Amino acid sequence: MKSLYSSFYTGLKISPASGKSITVSAEQLQRLKGITGIKNFSLVVEEKALVQNGDFQSVMFLKGVDDNYRYVTGVADHIVKGEYDLGTVESPKLILGAGVEGALGIQADRNIFVLKIYLPRKGSAEQLDPLNDISNDSIRTSSAFMIQTDFDNKYGITNIDFVKRALKMDADQYSGVEISLQDPTLAKGLQVQLRKIFGENYKVQTLYEQNQSLYAVMNMERWVIYGVLCLILVVAAFTMIGALTMLVLEKQKDINVLHALGSTRNFIQKIFLTEGLLLALIGTAAGMLLALVVALLQINYHLIPLQGDSFLISYFPVKLRPADFILVSATVFVIALLASWLPSRKAASQEFSLRSE
Repeated sequence: MKSLYSSFYTGLKISPASGKSITVSAEQLQRLKGITGIKNFSLVVEEKALVQNGDFQSVMFLKGVDDNYRYVTGVADHIVKGEYDLGTVESPKLILGAGVEGALGIQADRNIFVLKIYLPRKGSAEQLDPLNDISNDSIRTSSAFMIQTDFDNKYGITNIDFVKRALKMDADQYSGVEISLQDPTLAKGLQVQLRKIFGENYKVQTLYEQNQSLYAVMNMERWVIYGVLCLILVVAAFTMIGALTMLVLEKQKDINVLHALGSTRNFIQKIFLTEGLLLALIGTAAGMLLALVVALLQINYHLIPLQGDSFLISYFPVKLRPADFILVSATVFVIALLASWLPSRKAASQEFSLRSE
């Protein structure tokens, strides 16, 4: 998923902190070129548009890009029909997402009909003038790309000068600057440098910040699974409490003997507490070993498949992370400690006597 999203989104993106457009001066672009670690950058203009093909129509995000765009993203590598061609300001060409292409009922690389495209300009909020506030242009398609449904059903890409002319934007006005990096791990450091160049009125986002909702859902999924695991462990803890409580009842005479020999209540409590932790340690070690074996088998032999054709891969994905093993082990230890404390406390607090009734 991350690789697919990185094919469309760049390592860093500069966008307006508020509104739809930013002003990028020649001085800022020159300073941007001089930053070490930046591989390339592309100026873009983005606006929602209505595209019509006779009785078919689709609302999409039209993205006007410059010639550098094919070098900062992987869109050109995901063309499935036709060739990557943006056209010119006078004769623009449209690269459609596969979903938008289907909605318009055309074959992007063989469409002989001219499409009508409508773009809203920045007009008065009180009254809309269809003649001045909505552009009406014609455009031809050149190709179609297929990356991921979020992009395929949403975007169309064309010449930036055509879009700027249709929207009546100034020469230094853009929707954003998309930047590819030589080393993606340096994004945070470069982000600080770009903020110094562009100031507070510009928003500088990393790849993950551009897709914050996606990665938040992915991380939330992991924590939900961890929460389910904790619930299972809590239920299992009741079994441990019951087992240790029965052990305390069975060993009452032994407890009395230990007390008579001089054992303190804390010492007796530690015995049963250690018993519970030992049970948890054995169970954890066995479970970890079993999980490791199953995970390695899944990674190498794909034993558990994913049914259907809508998934990116055909098998259930597994990745071994040392931090996950540590987290689960710590969770088991804490729950086992709490589960063992109650029976051990009961064993230490009972009245001691060697007499038998």
